[in-house]
Amino acid sequence: MKLLRLTVDGSAVPCILDGEGKAREVSSLVQDFTAETLPGVLAMLSGADFAALPVMPVVDADILPPVARPGTIWCVGLNYSDHAEEAGLPVPSEPILFNKPAGTYCGPNAPLLHSEKMLKLDWEVELGIVIGKRALNVSRAEAMDHVLGYTIVNDVSERAWQMERGGQWVKGKSFPNFCPTGPWLVTKDEVPDPQALSMWLDVNGERMQAGTTARMIFDVATIVSYMSEFCVLEPGDLICTGTPPGVGMGKKPPRYLGPGDVVALGIDGLGRQRQVVQSLQTCRRVSP
Repeated sequence: MKLLRLTVDGSAVPCILDGEGKAREVSSLVQDFTAETLPGVLAMLSGADFAALPVMPVVDADILPPVARPGTIWCVGLNYSDHAEEAGLPVPSEPILFNKPAGTYCGPNAPLLHSEKMLKLDWEVELGIVIGKRALNVSRAEAMDHVLGYTIVNDVSERAWQMERGGQWVKGKSFPNFCPTGPWLVTKDEVPDPQALSMWLDVNGERMQAGTTARMIFDVATIVSYMSEFCVLEPGDLICTGTPPGVGMGKKPPRYLGPGDVVALGIDGLGRQRQVVQSLQTCRRVSP
């Protein structure tokens, strides 16, 4: 299934894409896609006659993240062997973990906000894992039982804040709209091999990133199992799994985003995103 959420008259409307790519409203079956409903969402939707449900018009600006705001957004750093090489850093022996605040979470086409204090605004196309069942200290063999599905994330970063201001990476990862997510949550039954997905990102129509999840150092099952050793993963939690090479910081010379730049990105079978960089002073909306 492909789950998505639209905003209609200021309210979130849960939908499913049918076989023809039409968005069918499913609010009569599930109130919303939230931490509370995700564990049973497949049972709620299974067997439904989607053709009998209302069709909702899909406008890019109305697409919300596919799950209501998660309790935690987790991230894995330097998780692609070719990206580690690009950054001139050793391949990690264990996953590098950090968080993004919930306030970074926004729809796939929300604007990227540019503050006058930013110097090195960067992009990162990433595969996102959405947790469907609580996980604590689960084995690698059990890990996939706790995954509901996958989505696209742009792990937006301010590199000067991340690398040059001392302390942890979180400084460069936490600004509003630094985590565009969606457009869909694609359930894992439609993604038989999450380690065989092509991914790409363009800036102003120029290809910057072209990679594959086959180059992930730690695969999906390993990440979920490893993280559950240290923390509880709850339904709705989002795990951003790292990015392939081609980020602005790795260009020679480095290249960064500024107001007016357009970022487009996608992953096979998971859809695509499009964001326009807007000055914080002129953008009236901080989130979708």
